[in-house]
Amino acid sequence: MSCRRTDCVAKPLSGLFERLGSLVGSFPFYFLVIPLILSAALGGGFTFLKDREDNDFERQFTPRKGPSKVTRAFIRENFPYNDSMFSEKRLYDKENFASIIAVSTGTSNILTNPAFEDIVRLNNRVLDISVHNRSIGFKDLCAKSRGECVSNILLEMISSNETDQTSIVFPVQTHGSSSVFLGSVLGGVTTDANGSVISAQAVKLLYYLDDKENTVDASKLWLRAFKVLLSEEKDRKHVDVSYFTSKSKQQEIDSHTTDGIPLFLITYACAITFSVISCLRFDNVRNKVWVAVFGVLSTGLAVLSSFGLLLYIGVPFSITVANSPFLILGIGLNNMFVMVSDWQHTNVKDPVPKRLAHTYKDAVMSVTITFLTDVFKFSIGVMSDFPSVQSFCLYASVSIVFCYVYTITLFGAFLALNGRREASNRHWLTCMEIPSDHSDRDSVMYSICCVGGGYDQNTGAEKKQPASNFFKDYYGPFLIKPCVKGVVIFIYVVYLAASIYGCFHVQQGIELYDLAADNSHVTRFNRKDRQYFSDYGPSVMVIVNEEFPYWDKTKRQQLLGCIEDFKKLQFVDEDVSTSWLDSYLSYGREAHLNLDDKDVFLKNLFPFFDLFPFFKQDVNLTGDSVHASRFFIQTIEIANASMEIKMLSGLKTTTGRCSAASLSVYNQKFIFYDQYDVVVSSTIKNVVVITAGMLVVSLLLIPDPLCALCVTCSIGSVTVGVTGFMVLWNVSLDSISMIVFTVCIGFTVDFSAHMSNAFVSSKKTSPNDKAVDALSSLGYPILQGAVSTILGVSVLATSEFHTFRTFFKIFFLVMFIGMIHGLIFIPVTLTQSTCRSKKEESKDKSLQSSKL
Repeated sequence: MSCRRTDCVAKPLSGLFERLGSLVGSFPFYFLVIPLILSAALGGGFTFLKDREDNDFERQFTPRKGPSKVTRAFIRENFPYNDSMFSEKRLYDKENFASIIAVSTGTSNILTNPAFEDIVRLNNRVLDISVHNRSIGFKDLCAKSRGECVSNILLEMISSNETDQTSIVFPVQTHGSSSVFLGSVLGGVTTDANGSVISAQAVKLLYYLDDKENTVDASKLWLRAFKVLLSEEKDRKHVDVSYFTSKSKQQEIDSHTTDGIPLFLITYACAITFSVISCLRFDNVRNKVWVAVFGVLSTGLAVLSSFGLLLYIGVPFSITVANSPFLILGIGLNNMFVMVSDWQHTNVKDPVPKRLAHTYKDAVMSVTITFLTDVFKFSIGVMSDFPSVQSFCLYASVSIVFCYVYTITLFGAFLALNGRREASNRHWLTCMEIPSDHSDRDSVMYSICCVGGGYDQNTGAEKKQPASNFFKDYYGPFLIKPCVKGVVIFIYVVYLAASIYGCFHVQQGIELYDLAADNSHVTRFNRKDRQYFSDYGPSVMVIVNEEFPYWDKTKRQQLLGCIEDFKKLQFVDEDVSTSWLDSYLSYGREAHLNLDDKDVFLKNLFPFFDLFPFFKQDVNLTGDSVHASRFFIQTIEIANASMEIKMLSGLKTTTGRCSAASLSVYNQKFIFYDQYDVVVSSTIKNVVVITAGMLVVSLLLIPDPLCALCVTCSIGSVTVGVTGFMVLWNVSLDSISMIVFTVCIGFTVDFSAHMSNAFVSSKKTSPNDKAVDALSSLGYPILQGAVSTILGVSVLATSEFHTFRTFFKIFFLVMFIGMIHGLIFIPVTLTQSTCRSKKEESKDKSLQSSKL
């Protein structure tokens, strides 16, 4: 059976690259200077960096068309705020507030002295904060209810009962004529059989500010003063205090947008160091030190040019974009090592244009395959529902284009200039002509430092490095042994099984503090909030978002049945809810009203609202119909992001089951929870589309359909492996890891495409010989590219930011597993699946005939 080659695109394209290489080799100065001038000009765009920063938490890290945003718009239209009747559970948008979590430092009850005294003292200091030369204080800025500042009722209840500070019923306490829910402000609670509090470990205090336009500036100043006070406050011996404001999360992100730059500089230095070491040669002429340095420099200039260009034209720069230079560095290093490897295989006696033409013919074709697939995958990301992903992919796409262009122009030109130096047998450091052979009278030091220019007399190419010889003489022949192939296949089956098992255990969800530094006050506060106040989750609005006849007894009972279905959910407290309709029906029974009559129902609503003014905010009464209304349920046991996913899914399922009316659910946090519905589906869609695109590119540019299919299958294999092994490293699938995961998966094609292309291009006849030849040519460059990239991004493992650490973990998995595929699994697979050529078959027949 003969092999079919599909080189109708690859062959003419390879010829085009050959001519380009000859052109670059003939006129290297132009191809060197023009990119340098362009980089200098575009680099000026960094002066606009501060103006282009856009890290609005909601806009960048939530789906643009999230269903909760639609629900919020409906609530805003139908249930506008009543500034004189502030209600925390009725908030649908971001409000100005400050919050404190105080935790007892010992085992003592925080509601008793001396811990409680510390809390009262701290509360008084907060209430005493004033701004504008002490002319505006908290009482002037606070959110109000019935003309009074909304206060921390818990402190009032305890302070007013000095004889027994723990006679509080949890989670709902009667205070005056109303009931107060304490589940969100009292944590680590121990109660007796009657629900009375015996002890508590934590207290949360909230300070809401009015959101009127004339107080916006003063509110910002007050929140700033609050932050200063809490960061400097030391007079608290018996409680551990964490603090947070409505501005904290955004300020934390804004202050760390460019924190990746120092990390990139360290990575850049590591990459240069490793590249220089790996390109060191004992031959003083063939030494590739400056080639390695310039290869890394070329990648850096590509990042500089692309970022500068996009900043010039006003593309937003979000914190996620800070990760993209690490990806581009990996691409640039892989390109460099492949180019250098092919250059070393050319005849050293040939003119530089001819050598570079030969290099471009083989290497640039391989580089082009990875370039097209990388650009394709990032182009898919530009269409993401997450603006932060869009920005990341746009910056990365343009950077890859510049990286590719600079590789075949700037780096190629320097490779040509370095080739001219080698052709004239000049020293790599001094550029002085030196002898190629040493004489007997020369000292050993002279021979080591001042002699060079040797090459392989048999092939005319540079002498192979020990690492390349290792792949040719030892590793390659070892890998193609039948018993070794069997072991490799067994290991692969185990790897695949473990990966698939892990895929079913990947955790989904993101903690909101994951975008903050580990030691920031945002992180400390949110972790304390999770630890002590997760028994009770957010209060959820259940909205009837259509006109409904509440006076119709039958339909009303059906609606109330739907509300009861919510209360039966395992993550909802059936005893804690707020319903204007239930209260109104009780009011009607006490007043002996027939609320099944429309006129009676509508007529008596206004007296009811006079007695219970907060309920007026829950009903949109227009004319003689109720256009919309809302109820409230209380969630419980929302201890982590996985429970948030389960809660949101359960609530939406319950709304869909209600046939009585069209319902929706909402809480401010649902804006961020919407990502859970998008992340998995988007990730799967992106991986499928990217894989399909890579298959098309591979079929067009790799002149063997079986090898192209092998490249595509390796992408799926690495994708499954990375997903499965994410579990071992506690990486959850969220909007951040989705960015990194989706774009990193494309790098799997680099190793497999390089190896497959080298396998197909080999002039050897048997599959085993082809595999050894491919490993001899590209085994060491693949190892160099993978190790240099892993070493480069390893600095991110030390970062105090979850974003950077997630990037490192996933990128490490992608590079390591991809390298294993390129150096082990792909060669073995190709030798087992590749058909034998006619030339080999005829050769085998002639050998058999001669033996006979």
